[in-house]
Amino acid sequence: MSLHSENGAKLPTARLGTDGPEVGVQGLGCMGMSFAYGPTDADEARATLERALELGVTLYDTADMYGAGENEKFISSFVGRHREQITLATKFAISLDPDDPSARTIRNDPPYIRQCVENSLRRLAVDEIDLYYMHRRDVNVPVEESVGAMAELVREGKVRHLGLSEVTADELRAAHAVHPIAALQSEWSLFSRDIERNVVPAARELGVALVPYSPLGRGFLTGSFADAEKDLTSDDFRRHQPRYAGENAVANAALLEPVRRIADAHGVSPGQIALAWVHQRSQVWDGLTVVPIPGTRKRSRVEENTAAVRIELSREELESLEPIAGRVAGDRYADMTFSSAGRE
Repeated sequence: MSLHSENGAKLPTARLGTDGPEVGVQGLGCMGMSFAYGPTDADEARATLERALELGVTLYDTADMYGAGENEKFISSFVGRHREQITLATKFAISLDPDDPSARTIRNDPPYIRQCVENSLRRLAVDEIDLYYMHRRDVNVPVEESVGAMAELVREGKVRHLGLSEVTADELRAAHAVHPIAALQSEWSLFSRDIERNVVPAARELGVALVPYSPLGRGFLTGSFADAEKDLTSDDFRRHQPRYAGENAVANAALLEPVRRIADAHGVSPGQIALAWVHQRSQVWDGLTVVPIPGTRKRSRVEENTAAVRIELSREELESLEPIAGRVAGDRYADMTFSSAGRE
């Protein structure tokens, strides 16, 4: 398959949840446009938002913690120009200490939720958020209480649909019993498959769509860097991710060999193979909707990423990729407390 030959084709669509929005089968993670991945070219990032829409990307994902609200402000003008064409997703729950970016506070209490949604509506310059996620779980607040507060926002017309991120299967079931959950956002990639044990089966059972974040392993699966400590700027958060630095990075880079081999056979990039694998999870888990949200701030990358939707991996190719996740060195995060796998 040629990337160039597919650039003019629009993405197919899928529905998030039973009654959620219909979106392009690949979304766009906007975090890196102004947060976490080092210096950015703002003009190119804005052009990337526009190019993604041209290609059929309609789900745009941000969060109030990305740059302490600056990411929401960054995409707001784009949202305003295309409000009827896009599905806007943002999140609450995490606040960072400006003096120590590695320190975080997680809150799910109803007063905080209401404060957060009002702030996000203002920064995004919209009257309603299409998909509102609980970004991380505060185990000190019953999930039913948090989702009940989120459901009030739906009834008030501030939010259309609800989502959760990094929750366990039991937490998802408890939340869904209070109000329908349209989407569950969790890390899912060739390097990260822990959600397949319990979370994915629960989502399929409940009719909740999976929205995989970091489907490219924060860029590692593209081969764009080999060691975060050596190859990335000092303000790039990936330098603090256990699996992308030091001996772990060396070991994990060696796991990319079958990805590169399959990419060469298809005449595409390793990143496209990694994305194609994620997209085919919807076939492996029949009945599950999967809409990954790879992040990028370059037009060329969003063209490359969306073209991956049309790559079909053979059974033999899928089998050769199967062992990778089990051999990855290092956890997803230095502190796994706030991941679903850390609580299962």
